[in-house]
Amino acid sequence: MTTLDPGVRRLSVPPRPRRPRARAVAAVVTALVVAAHVLAWRATDVSFGALVDGWRGMADFLGEAFPPALSWDVLKPSLEGALTTLWIGLLGTTLSVPFSLALALLAARGTAPGWVYQAARSVLSFLRSVPDVVFALVFVTAVGLGPFPGVLALVCHNVGVMGKLWAEALEDADPGPATALRSAGAGRLQIAAHAQLPVVTPQLTGLLMYRFDVNVRSSLVLGLVGAGGIGFLINQSIRLFKFDEMLTHILVVVVLIIAVDRLSAAVRARLS
Repeated sequence: MTTLDPGVRRLSVPPRPRRPRARAVAAVVTALVVAAHVLAWRATDVSFGALVDGWRGMADFLGEAFPPALSWDVLKPSLEGALTTLWIGLLGTTLSVPFSLALALLAARGTAPGWVYQAARSVLSFLRSVPDVVFALVFVTAVGLGPFPGVLALVCHNVGVMGKLWAEALEDADPGPATALRSAGAGRLQIAAHAQLPVVTPQLTGLLMYRFDVNVRSSLVLGLVGAGGIGFLINQSIRLFKFDEMLTHILVVVVLIIAVDRLSAAVRARLS
């Protein structure tokens, strides 16, 4: 057992400094969060009692949906609709790649002048703020019902989302290679092509696969407004009160989403 040298003076641990200002700020933030939730609760008419009282309606709905209609006359259009939904999500993702990359380069700090950066950020904010369902409604009125307006809607919305994600990835890239090229006299485009993009390519690809997963799910919702795919079949089954066919379509959707999710996860795992 070691003993302290008598000549060494033992110092007391200083008390933890009090921060009344930080406590006051935390109290104010907590009060604001609680008040916001109270206002949201009242504005949205949340009532768990109404949900409990409506159990009979839900039971009747589920009773009419089970068992699902598994005849080939129902399964065939369901599988075809699921395949169409997959194609909508695929094209909505891949066709947006060149526009997303161009806007990402313009919306990343260091790869574009200041006024171009602000303009590109504004375009991305607009495309991202307009829901894809709204874009689908606009394109349905322009080109009619079918999968094509769904593809156009996904392209527009996905450019806004993916362009922002890619721009942030470019800004977070290792500045070393870019600094070396800049000191050698390289231009903005050369720096982006030879320093920034090679560094973040795996991250950009992972984000692209994530957006493909999301777009397949979104294309299902777009079908509800007439943009084709299995979402249109689900909406049609509900309108005709054929809930057993609706359940069949939903089960096919579940299988499709699980398959796409596994594929996307496998690709992102290989890139990490």
